[in-house]
Amino acid sequence: MKVVLAYSGGLDTSVMIKWLKDNYDCEVIAYAADVGQEEELEGLKEKALKTGASKVYIEDLKKEFAEDFLIPMIKSGAVYEGDYLLGTSVARPLIAKRQIEIAKREKADAVAHGSTGKGNDQVRFELTYKALAPDIRIIVPWREWDLKGREEEILYAKENGIPVPVSKKKPYSSDRNLWHISYEGGILEDPWFEPKEDMYLLTKNPQKAPNKPEYVEIEFESGKPTAVNRKRMKPVQLIQALNKIGGKHGIGRTDIVENRLVGMKSRGVYEAPGGTILYKAHQALESITLDRDTMHYKELVAKRYAELVYYGQWYTPLKEALDAFVDKTQQYVTGTVRLKLHKGNCLAVGRKSKYSLFDYNLATFEKETVYNQKDAEGFINLFGLPMKIAAKRKK
Repeated sequence: MKVVLAYSGGLDTSVMIKWLKDNYDCEVIAYAADVGQEEELEGLKEKALKTGASKVYIEDLKKEFAEDFLIPMIKSGAVYEGDYLLGTSVARPLIAKRQIEIAKREKADAVAHGSTGKGNDQVRFELTYKALAPDIRIIVPWREWDLKGREEEILYAKENGIPVPVSKKKPYSSDRNLWHISYEGGILEDPWFEPKEDMYLLTKNPQKAPNKPEYVEIEFESGKPTAVNRKRMKPVQLIQALNKIGGKHGIGRTDIVENRLVGMKSRGVYEAPGGTILYKAHQALESITLDRDTMHYKELVAKRYAELVYYGQWYTPLKEALDAFVDKTQQYVTGTVRLKLHKGNCLAVGRKSKYSLFDYNLATFEKETVYNQKDAEGFINLFGLPMKIAAKRKK
C-alpha cells in the first residue's frame, strides 16, 4: 500500500509518517507545498526521510497560488465574517489539488492529511479530494489514533525520536504562507487572553511603528494588481513587497472569534499586511468604477464567495459561476489608488481611473449647470409615496 501524506513538518504531520507506517504497513510519500512558508521549509526533506518517508516532494506553488487563487479572491472582495482574509482557507484547495496529482503519478492507493477532526481544514482537503479524485481512499489519523491532544503528540514524538517544532513553551500552532500567518490553539483558546507581542512575525507593533506616515500607490488592471509605486511586479513579488511595507507599519493584524464550519466557535489571530492593503485599495478603486447596483450586489456575492472558500468548496459549480460574475464586474476596475499607512491604519486617500464614474460636475456643491435640483422634488414625492400612504392608514 502506498500513501501520499500532505506534510508540513509541524507537530501533527511529523508524527504521522511513523504512525501511518506502523498502523497501515504502508509506504509513505511525504508531500509539502511551498506556498510561501519561507524558513519553515528548511530541512523538511531531510526530516521527512529521517522519520520514515520513502520519497519527498517539495513543490513550489507560489506562482499558482498568487495568480489562480489569491488574485481571484482579491477581485471577489471575499472576507469571512467581516474580518478574516481567508489566508489558510484559500491555500488548502491548491495544496490538495497538487497532492492528488502526485498520488496519480505515484499510483498511490490513498492520500492522508494532518487536519484534526475539529477543524475546517479536514473539510477543505477532503472536498478537493472528492472533486478531483472521487474514488481515492482518504486516511485521517486524527480520527483514528489514541493520541488525545498536542501534549500527547509531543510525548509520542519524543519517545520515537521525532523532532517537532512545538513545545510547552510555545503552546500554539501557526500556519504561514504568502498571504498571511495564523495563530491558534493552546494559550489562544482563551478569548480573553491578549497575545504577547513576541508572537507576531510579519507586523511591527503599531505603537512602535514609524511616526511618519508612508504613502503607497497600487495600480490595477481589470481588478488585478499590477504595480506598486509605479514599479510593475508579478503577483508573488507584489504581495511580498506589500507584506514588507505593511508589516513595517503594523498593518493587517486581526484577532477574532470565528464560526467554524463544524459548528464550534474558534479564536484565531492573523497577520495579513499585504492582503489588507490590497483589499483596501481594490475596494477604493471599485468605488469609482462600479455602478451602484453592481457594487451593492457584488457585496452579497463577496459574502457567499467567502463562505465557499472557508468551507472548502473551491471546486464547485457555484464557485465557477461566481468567478464568471466577478470577472465581468472587473472589466473597468482599472486605475490607481493611493493609500496612507500609519501605525496600524491603512487609509485610501486617493483613487483615479480612466473609467471612473465619478463626475465632478454632478457631485460638486458649487455652481453647476448639468443638474437641476428642482427635479429632486418629484423624485422624492414618488419615492416616498408608499410611506405617505402607510402613514395615512395609521391615522
